[in-house]
Amino acid sequence: MGDNTRGLTGLKVWLRDLYEGDTDRAHRFRYGLLVFDLTTIIFVIATSFTNHGAWVQSFDTAVGVLLLIEFCARWFIAPRRIKFLASPFVLADLVAVLSFLAPLAGEGLGFLRILRTLRLLRTYELLHRLRRDFMFFRRNEDVIVAAINLIVFIFVMTGLVYATQFTTNPQIQNYSDALYFTVTALTTTGFGDITLQGSVGRIISVVVMVCGVTLFLRLAQVLFRPRKVRQPCHVCGLVLHDADAVHCKHCGEVVRIETEGME
Repeated sequence: MGDNTRGLTGLKVWLRDLYEGDTDRAHRFRYGLLVFDLTTIIFVIATSFTNHGAWVQSFDTAVGVLLLIEFCARWFIAPRRIKFLASPFVLADLVAVLSFLAPLAGEGLGFLRILRTLRLLRTYELLHRLRRDFMFFRRNEDVIVAAINLIVFIFVMTGLVYATQFTTNPQIQNYSDALYFTVTALTTTGFGDITLQGSVGRIISVVVMVCGVTLFLRLAQVLFRPRKVRQPCHVCGLVLHDADAVHCKHCGEVVRIETEGME
C-alpha cells in the first residue's frame, strides 16, 4: 500500500510539473497539447463535410482514447476534483471526448464533437509563455484572442444549428448549410435562402445575431484601434499603454516601455 501511495504521489508530481511547471519540458508538453488540439479541431471540421467511413470511425476512437487519457490526467492532478468537474468548459470537453468514443445517435449529435473547439480556451494559460517565445503573438495578442473567441462561437453555433435543424429543415442538409446560415446571420447579410424553422430556430437565430455581432464588433475594434503595448506600471499596475507613452495614463507615473530595437 505504501509503495502504491508513493507511486501515485510521484505520478501526480510528474503530471503537475508537465501541466503547470516552468521547465522546458513542461513548455514543450503544453505546446504539444496545443498542436494536438488544433489538429483535432481541423479533423472535426474537415470530416463533418464528408460521409464518415470506417477509417474516420477508427481515427475517432483513437483520438477519443487519447483525449480521455489526457482528461483523466487533468482530473487526477486537480486540487479540487469535484469543482474541476463542475466547470462548464470541463463538462463540454468531457462531452466532446465521449462523442469521439461513441457516435451518439449517429450524425444527429455529431455536433457535440465541435465542443472540442472550446479546448482552445484552455490554452489561455499559455499566454505568458507565448508572449515570451513569439514576437508576433506579443504584438497581436488581443487580435488573436478576439479571433479565437469569434471562431469558437461560429463553429459551436454551426453545430447547434445543424443538430436542431437537419431532421426537420430541408434547407439544412449538412454542416456546410449550417455554416453558411451562421455566417450570413452573423454578418446580418440575411440572403433569406436559408431560414431556421420553429421557435427553437428563431431563438438560435437571435443568439447568433446578437452574440455573434458583438464578438465581430469586438474583433473589428481590436483590429482598427491604435496598437497598445504591455508594460505594467509599477505604481498602479496598468498593463496596456500607447506605444509612445512616457507617463501612465492612470496615475501619471513615468513608464519605461521595453523595446525590441528598430524594425
